[in-house]
Amino acid sequence: MRISELNHYPLKSGRGITLQTAEITATGIPGDRVMMVTGPDGSFFTQRDLQALAQVKAAPVDASGATRLAIDGKGEIDITFDTPDRRLDVVVWKSSVSAALADDVTNATLSKWLDRDVRLVFFDARASRTATAEWAGDNSPVTFADGYQVLVTTTGSLAALNANMAANGEEPVGMDRFRPNIVIDHDEPWAEDNWAAIEIGGIRFDFVKPCARCIMTTQDQQTGSRDVPSPMSAMGRIRMSGDRRVPGPLFGWNAVPRSTGKVSLGDTVTILEERAEGWAIKRRA
Repeated sequence: MRISELNHYPLKSGRGITLQTAEITATGIPGDRVMMVTGPDGSFFTQRDLQALAQVKAAPVDASGATRLAIDGKGEIDITFDTPDRRLDVVVWKSSVSAALADDVTNATLSKWLDRDVRLVFFDARASRTATAEWAGDNSPVTFADGYQVLVTTTGSLAALNANMAANGEEPVGMDRFRPNIVIDHDEPWAEDNWAAIEIGGIRFDFVKPCARCIMTTQDQQTGSRDVPSPMSAMGRIRMSGDRRVPGPLFGWNAVPRSTGKVSLGDTVTILEERAEGWAIKRRA
């Protein structure tokens, strides 16, 4: 098994950036989900409720630390979070975080692009958040990701999902619908349900929780449109969780890195530990 894709998402729910090589730190890939769009009150937005976020590109400009935000046809703006005392208390699910707040011009520009009064925040050195200890263990740091540091998927599982869609007269979907950080080239579908830990480049990744999927998987990851093929029916047929702790359709696993280092496309993936019984899946008749 080898890594076939590496991705990170500087803006939560914004467009992804493909990588050839990635550093791995305690919070995952540096720069992953370190920016987030919120309402004036600090409540976070994702593509679930603001589909146009899929159109926003966020990428480093140069070594200065500036980031360029852009939407095709609407323009671009370079931003820096160089006033650390300008802050906003934000909420990500059940977590409250003190985040750096963008300047008024940036917030006004982004509000105009998205046709909604929004704020842009940054997870800086003064921000702090940890993953749920029940799954990740104590003091496991995370940025603005939904819950965990690294999301892992496999090519075999996507192939199986698309095969089920084809058998039911549905068009296929790409891996981008699931917004993974690491994609593993592996033929056996759903084998990851049995992996407790893997090793890549000397780094241990514990598979702590399967990823329950939502309406974002039904949206085009360039436009935000939902007028595209949807994998939800197929996941409902073959990937409904049978464990009440994580309800709903499942695709991919949340992983926690237990050391630091570097991973690259083509790196070998080794299974370190397996689960005896995998994860319970309900099957439709």
